[in-house]
Order: sequence, then C-alpha cells, then structure tokens
Amino acid sequence: MDSDDHVPPPRFFDRYSISSSDDDESRPSLHSTNRRLDCMIQFLDRKLSTSNSNSDNPLEDGFHRPGSLPEFVGKGGGEGIFRLPDRRAVHPKRPPSLEVRPHPLRETQIERFLKTIVTTERELWAGSESGAVRVWDFRDLYGESAEGEEEDAAPFKEVSTTLPPASAAVMCMVGDEGSGVVWSGHRDGRVRCWRMDSGTGSFKEGFSWQAHHGPVLSMVITSYGDLWSGSEGGVIKIWPWEAIASAFSLTVEERCMDALEVERSFIDLRSQVAINGFSSILTSDIKCLLSDNIRATVWSAGYLSFALWDSRTRELLKVFNIDGQMENQVDFSLVPDFTLEDEVKMKIVTSSKKEKTQSSFGFFQRSRNAIMGAADAVRRVAAKGGFGDDNRRIEALAITFDGMIWVGCANGLLIQWDGNGSRLLDFKHHSSAVLSLCTFGSQIWVGYSSGFIQVLDLNGTLLGEWVAHSSPVIKMASGAGYIFSLANHGGIRGWSVTSPGPLDAILRSELAGKEFLYTKIENLKILAGTWNVGQGRAALNSLMSWLGSAVTDVRIIVVGLQEVEMGAGFLAMSAARETVGLEGSSVGQWWLEMIDKTLGEGLTFGRVGSRQLAGLLIAVWVKNDLKPHVGDIDAAAVPCGFGRAIGNKGAVGLKLRVYNRVMCFVNCHFAAHLEAVGRRNADFDYVYRTMTFSRSLSLFNVPAGMVSYLFLTCSLACSMYLFWVVYRYGLPLVLSVAAGASYAGQLFRGANAIGSNSGDGMPELSEADMVIFLGDFNYRLDGISYDEARDFITQRSFDYLRERDQLRLEMEAGNVFQGMREAVISFPPTYKFEKHQRGFAV
Repeated sequence: MDSDDHVPPPRFFDRYSISSSDDDESRPSLHSTNRRLDCMIQFLDRKLSTSNSNSDNPLEDGFHRPGSLPEFVGKGGGEGIFRLPDRRAVHPKRPPSLEVRPHPLRETQIERFLKTIVTTERELWAGSESGAVRVWDFRDLYGESAEGEEEDAAPFKEVSTTLPPASAAVMCMVGDEGSGVVWSGHRDGRVRCWRMDSGTGSFKEGFSWQAHHGPVLSMVITSYGDLWSGSEGGVIKIWPWEAIASAFSLTVEERCMDALEVERSFIDLRSQVAINGFSSILTSDIKCLLSDNIRATVWSAGYLSFALWDSRTRELLKVFNIDGQMENQVDFSLVPDFTLEDEVKMKIVTSSKKEKTQSSFGFFQRSRNAIMGAADAVRRVAAKGGFGDDNRRIEALAITFDGMIWVGCANGLLIQWDGNGSRLLDFKHHSSAVLSLCTFGSQIWVGYSSGFIQVLDLNGTLLGEWVAHSSPVIKMASGAGYIFSLANHGGIRGWSVTSPGPLDAILRSELAGKEFLYTKIENLKILAGTWNVGQGRAALNSLMSWLGSAVTDVRIIVVGLQEVEMGAGFLAMSAARETVGLEGSSVGQWWLEMIDKTLGEGLTFGRVGSRQLAGLLIAVWVKNDLKPHVGDIDAAAVPCGFGRAIGNKGAVGLKLRVYNRVMCFVNCHFAAHLEAVGRRNADFDYVYRTMTFSRSLSLFNVPAGMVSYLFLTCSLACSMYLFWVVYRYGLPLVLSVAAGASYAGQLFRGANAIGSNSGDGMPELSEADMVIFLGDFNYRLDGISYDEARDFITQRSFDYLRERDQLRLEMEAGNVFQGMREAVISFPPTYKFEKHQRGFAV
C-alpha cells in the first residue's frame, strides 16, 4: 500500500479540530474555530456563574443553583419510580464513542431512515429507506460537516439511485473487497452496484438488475466470488462471478446493456432442493446468509431453520432446525413449487396449457396438489411466526475466526454451532432480542433491541456491556479500529475495538478534561398554562392577556385545557371515536386556532403537536428559531372516567425532544369532590403507570447530550395546583410558580451522549428527562369553610392555606406525585370562583 493511501490512526477528541499538517487545506476552518471559541466561552461562563453562587443546595457535580426558588418535594419516588440517569459529559459505565451520526430528529428522517450499514477497507456505507446510499470516508470521521449537512455529524457523501425505480428501500448491503464495490439489495427486488473513485473521492452507481420479485432480504459474497441473494418464500439465487466480472470489464454505456445478461445468469437453488428432497427451506424467508470461507460453505437462515450449502458445487448439504435436529427428506418431485418467484409464471402456464393440464392430471392428483399447496401456505405463515415459537426466531448470524458460527435469537439466546451445523453451547446474558452480531479478533459483539451492546469472548464469557443507544441496535460492522453500531433511530456510533479495556479509563479522563470543546449551553424558557374553561370560549383579548403578553422571551408554550366540551352524548361519541383511532372536536379545533392567532402562528410560533381526549386538550407551540432542534413529537391519552373508559376525567400528554432532551407534558383532570382524595390519588397513579405514547421513546429517542442542570420558569394561570416536575437526572430542578414572573433558564447539551434505558415494567413517563404535570387536579382544602378561605386570601395568608392543602398532605405522606417538585405557591388560588361577582370571577 502506498504511503499516500495509508489510513491515519483514529483520534478520539475534538470534533472541531482537524489533523495539523503543512497544507493549508488541513488546518481548522474559521467557522470551526469560532464554534470552538463559543463553546469554551459558554463553558467558562457556566463555571464562573455557578461557582460564585451562594445557594445552600449544592449540585452533585459541585455546582450551586443561582437564584433558587423555595420549593416543596413530595415524599417517595427514588429509584423505585424514577431513574436518575447520569448526565456527566463522559458516562462512567460505558466506553467513550465516536459520534459518526448523532441521533437525528424523526421529523427530518421521513423516508430517509438508515436501514443497514457495511464497511469496506476505506469507508463506512449505509443504505436508507429512500434507496439512497451514504458513505463516510474513514479519514474524515473527525472532520466537520459541511454547511447545510446534519449538525455535528461526520462529513459524508450521499447519492440516490439513478436507475428506475429509485425509491425502493435498501434492505441489505455487502462489501466486495475483491472487486472494490458494494452491493445493495432493495425492497423492489433489485440489486445495485456502487463503486468509490479513490482518485476523486466520489462514488456512483455502477449497474443494477432485477434479482427477485420480492425484496432482497440478505446477500453474501462467497470465497469463489459469487454473489448469493435471498428473498421471500425460501428463494436463493446465485449470480456467478464470471457474469459479474464480464459486466465490470465493459464501458459504462455497454454495462447498461449487459445488465440484462447478468440478470439472466442466475442459478436458482430450488432445483437443488427438489433433487435432494429437502422441504423446510422452501417455506421460510431467507433472513440471513453467511459465507464460511474456511470450509467453502454457505449458511442460509430462515425463521426457525438453517440450510448448509457447498459454495463451489452449490449443492444442499444439510437442513436442520434451531434445536439442531435434522429435517426429514420428502419426495417433492411431483409437487409443484408454489414459491413467490413462480406465482406469475404459474398463472401464465396455467392459462396457456389449461386443457393439457386437465388431461394430464386426474382428479386425485389435482386434489393432492391442492392440499400440498395449502399446506405449503400454512407452513409459510407458521415460519413467519403466525403459529411458530416466535421467541426463538433467528435474527442474526456471525462467524468467528476459529470457525464457530454464532446465532442470535429473538428471546436473547446466543447459540454456538460448529462449521458442520452441530449445536454446541447456549448463552443468555440479556433478556431482549438479539438483532445484530459482529466479530473482531477474539471478540463477539452483540446488539440488542434494548439498545444494549455486549462483548463476549470466544467461550461466550461476558466481557462487558453498556447502553449504546436509546433505540434497538439493528446493525453492526467493523472497520478502522472501530465497531460501528446503527440504531433504529438512525444514529451511528463507533466503539474502539479495544473496549472494554484499560484504554477506556484513559480516554474518559482526557475527554473530561476537554469538556469545554464539545459542551454547549442553550438558554430556554418554557411557559406552561392550564385552564378549566367550563365549556366556554374565551375572547381574543383574554387570550392575549394570558399568553400574548408573556411570550417575548419564551421559546416553548404548553397549554392544557379541561372541560373544553362535555355532556353525556359528547363523551359517549368521543369514547367511540377513540376506539377507531379518531380524536378531537370542532370546539377543540376552535381553541387551537384561537391560540394560534394569539401567538402569531407561522410568524413567531408554530404548533408542533396536540392531543384531545373528550374535554381534555393539550398543545405545544415552539418559537420558529427553536423548531430545528425540536422533534420526535408523540401523543398519548389515558381516560379515567367510568370504568377507565370515558374521558370526562383522565389525562392527555405530549412528548418531545428538545436539544436531545426528552420532555413530557401531561394535562390532567382528576376526580372531583372534597371526600374523593383516594380516587384522585388513584387517578394519578393510573395515568403515570399506563400512559403510553403513540411511538415509544424508549426505543427511538434517548437523550444524546449532557445536561448539567436546568432552570425553567413558567408564568401560569387559572389553577392553584399548576404543575409538577419529575426530579429526573439526579440534579435539582427549580420551577418558579408566580403569576407574571419569569426566569430564563439554561439547558446544557453536548456531543457526548449517554443513553437511558428503562427497566422491565417501568412507566414510559419515567424514561423522560423532565415531566411536567399541569391541569385541574381537584384537590381541596380540608377543615376550612369557603368564607374563611376568602378571608385568608384577602389577607394573603397563604401559609395557613397551604397547611390544609389536601395535595400537599398527600404528597408528604408519599401517596401521590412521589418525588415531584412544586415551587411554593405565593399567589391567590382561582378556585372556587363565583361567576359574575366582582373580585371572585374569571
């Protein structure tokens, strides 16, 4: 290899720094230098402002809260209810990682989610849902992304397919080191060839052909250079190297014409199956293909079975199931093959030779064929999990350098096989499904649906594990001294092949000392308001006085309404609509449009999400300049009314990601009446433990930045009990609850992410970084009359009222809102009010 082609050793620090050399092109750009200076100034400003604070409540990392407000904390909570994830810049329980592509917002990835990755000698390749292919050069992994590309991502090149159809998702990819190309299999059944030009650094599509009628589920290159591809219904085709090499030798113009010749050159392995009499491989989709170059064999895996092939003669050697038992041989020479590949052909043959068919087969023969065809269809459904043992489903295959084959299953089981298909050992170190496997040297890397990565040795001994992503690890590949992991949300991280090991501690120490290089501070102010509108409609000037006057420096506005619309007929209709996935009402839409108008929808603020359940309505508006950093919006609703089915009482929630922090806002309306304290407590418990968002953030969205602390101040109205906040990340969170008061907050985020993973049975709300409860909780004052309460309010004797607050008493007893915080209320309650009476009406 020439010295110019040598790939430099990996570096771990400073995304904004580029390797120094004598060339001006390799020096840091002015833009990257400014970004580094901004981060350093913000970091030092945070250190100075927090270290000079005289607060009595130090944070866990040594900082003090500036301007803390008096607050009340409910008893209970702790690890049993909330998980307090570590928010330091470098997570102490996992190796430092290279952020190739930080977790992107879901809204920016519509039809562009990455489906698979593969590595070559020089590049990391990824295939997307749109059919486009993206490439990272290993030499650029520490560079700065160009303007207009994804923020904080490593520089990449992306090319869409040019040959029709160009919109089919990439299902699988395989690198062909011998020819220096990458093959991609697509959902439309096409196989495409991609080549990187080492001279110009560009890449383009070579040629493609229609390989299957169904999607290309798996591909592999054998030791003989043949390309094997698997599809639905047990279809496996081989594309000989001779035909592919012939196409490579042609010019670009000739290659387009020669693609047809490549398409016709395939070898269908079903003929081998018919000759040898094996049947199980006919009924299962080919999810995985693996080439054993030591023994010159190929493994193909369905859902619960394997087949072992000779890669030279292409003969079927063995068929066995997940338990290692040999499949029975059946005489299928007289049974027509009803695979997906031949359905169209069978229809043509049947129509053209109908009379001949009827004369050739007797009644019993035709009946036998119909029964066998029906049995084949049943086997297909069973193989896909309809009737089979789904939790043992095969998900991943890998081969180690000692020739052992490792299989990952949906129940978390890892099975070791020898090269001849004999089952040796079973291991189970995690309960989640194994989705990906990767081997490097004497290590086996395992990716789980929980986002965990585990590293094992060749004996199956667990060497280390950590939360790698907040989403399932769907693919892993090795290259440039890293194991790259692709999460289901589209994020890619690189893990040193030396992990876990002593080098991790050294890297953590170095990264902690350079925290100012990748930590950024963002100011954020949130306004959250709640209003029981009593089936009324507000005038525009009322909304302006409530929301419009307080939005000058607010960047997120959350509004929760109760009793937007009530009545037995409406509640029954709403419950019926919810059962078929419909929600909302004309009155609810009126409120949303009025608030849009109040906030200057489209000019200043934009509504990013809303949810209505009967009379409950919640919506979130975000300032336009913040929109690019807000996404992954999910909604949820929990009825607590009659039989936990009617929405006159209950909660609606919105979950969103802001600067890689997950925030939840829950608007509640609990049981009424003075004596119903137990029912109110039960309503909260039911909402908290059962609220499930439409697209689970436990799989797709875990924070990727570093939050040191967060101060939020909200100007609220129309309820005495305004909101509650989960004490989420082990550090104090202060909220001021004062009408008209506001306080800007700081939200710290960084490029070095740490994942959060919920345990089994943990409520989804507990997985967020912050939860705000707002609404009409309906807790009352005990042991005081209405007239007495009015007198104390007039005298502003709020301390006496707080001592008789049902909610505060229940929180002190640990019965409700356990571990949540409320700023001390220092303004008059708005309930109960008297309509049309001066001083007591709204």
